[in-house]
Amino acid sequence: MNPNLAVIIAAILISSAIGALTAFGVISYQKPSEQDLIKEFYDIENAVYVSPHGLRKKMSKGEIDDYILVDLRSAQEYEKEHIVTAVNIPAYKDANTSAYDEQKRILSEFRALTAKNKEIIVYCYSMPCMTGRKIGKMLAENGIYTKHLGIGWNEWRYFWNLWNHDGETPSKMEDYIAKGKEPGTPKISGLPSPCEKGEFGC
Repeated sequence: MNPNLAVIIAAILISSAIGALTAFGVISYQKPSEQDLIKEFYDIENAVYVSPHGLRKKMSKGEIDDYILVDLRSAQEYEKEHIVTAVNIPAYKDANTSAYDEQKRILSEFRALTAKNKEIIVYCYSMPCMTGRKIGKMLAENGIYTKHLGIGWNEWRYFWNLWNHDGETPSKMEDYIAKGKEPGTPKISGLPSPCEKGEFGC
C-alpha cells in the first residue's frame, strides 16, 4: 500500500472518531436534567390548560368577553347540549365519524376566531379524549394557538361534583349548560365575598 494513502486513510479515520466523540459529548452535555424536565412540564401545563373552576367563576360573574370557548364535538351533539358560551367548530361529522379530513374548513373557522384577539379554549368529549390535542397540534402547525379546557364535556355535564371543590360556592350544573345552535348566556350568580357587607368589609 502506498504510504501516503495509508496516512490519508488514518487521518480520515481519526477525524471521524474525533467528530463522533465531539458530537456525542455535545449531545450528552445538552441533555436536560430532571429538574429542567419538571420545570418544562409545568411550563407547558400552565401554558396550555385552562382551569374549569376559573372558567366557571368567570361565567358566574358574567366575565365572558375575554375568551372564546370552542366545542369540538359534532353539530348534532352540540345542539343537544353544550357548555354555555361555547361555539361549535365540529371535528366530528357525527358522534362516530371524525372530520379530520376537513382541515381546510377547521383552519378557516379558527382563523376567523383569532381575528377577535381573545383567548381561544377548546374542549372535546372527555379528559383523555385526543381530539382537542390533535386539533390543537394541527392549529399550532398553522400558526393558530389555542388553550385546552382541563376537563371535557362528560366531566362538565355528568360529573359536576367530581371536579368542583367542596368549599366552592354551591352551583348547579344546569346553570352552565345550553341547548340549540347558540352559545347561550350563563346565569349570573356572583360569588359571596367578605367585602360585600358588614363592618369588616373591605
